[in-house]
Amino acid sequence: MKLIIRNNAAEGSLWAAHYIAAAINAKAARTSEPFVLGLCTGSTPIGTYNELIRMVRAGEVSFKNVISFNMDEYVGLPVDHPESYHSFMHRQLFDHIDEPAANIHILDGNAADLDAECVAYEEAIAAAGGFDLFLGGVGEDGHIAFNEPFSPLCSRTRVMTLTQDTREVNARFFGGNPEAVPAQALTVGVATVLSAREVVILAFGPRKARALRDAVEGPMSHYCTLSGMQNHPAGTIVCDEAAVGELKVSSYRYFKAVEAAENRL
Repeated sequence: MKLIIRNNAAEGSLWAAHYIAAAINAKAARTSEPFVLGLCTGSTPIGTYNELIRMVRAGEVSFKNVISFNMDEYVGLPVDHPESYHSFMHRQLFDHIDEPAANIHILDGNAADLDAECVAYEEAIAAAGGFDLFLGGVGEDGHIAFNEPFSPLCSRTRVMTLTQDTREVNARFFGGNPEAVPAQALTVGVATVLSAREVVILAFGPRKARALRDAVEGPMSHYCTLSGMQNHPAGTIVCDEAAVGELKVSSYRYFKAVEAAENRL
């Protein structure tokens, strides 16, 4: 696992966007196979999506041969609801890039059989060839996607009941009312994310500092599902100075030194 530490969220977002674009371009240069990309929602990735949009418009990268799968979706929320993840992704990314509509995959929270929807999603990911890269965020309690604390690290796509803490955090998108946040969601599992050949997790701001500390310096545990990154051969957490505030000084210096050394190569 690597930490890329930038001064602020804006700089971290730019780093992530350019890393993703470089990965897409590198695969396109060596094969005609599509690039399979995992995507997330929430306020954290918006800066990265804005830069990817700029790069597509500037001709620096293309999503024409990208197949994407989103992390999660609320159960029972209409697709056209402004806070559904379908709406979010189209508003923040898909409506502004050249990814074919047929290549976009988002879980159906209104499926008649939610369990079957989850199974079919895992099968679709496998049929696409598995993730080349998964872009995610992290919750204040260390969860990735909607894999709340104590979710199995071996979990796959499934129905999850959301904790009250998560509903309260997400209430800002629902007029400040936690009860307006759906009580359940469909989510890829921890193992689904970690099966990607590369994983990039964004963690910005002081409210992510405890989760980052637990994931980096604590044991690998279902208490902090982000800690599963410790066992990934190509996992990167992109963070800002505020998010590393609870790391040991020695840990901070180590990750800064590693990046500096790699940049000299």
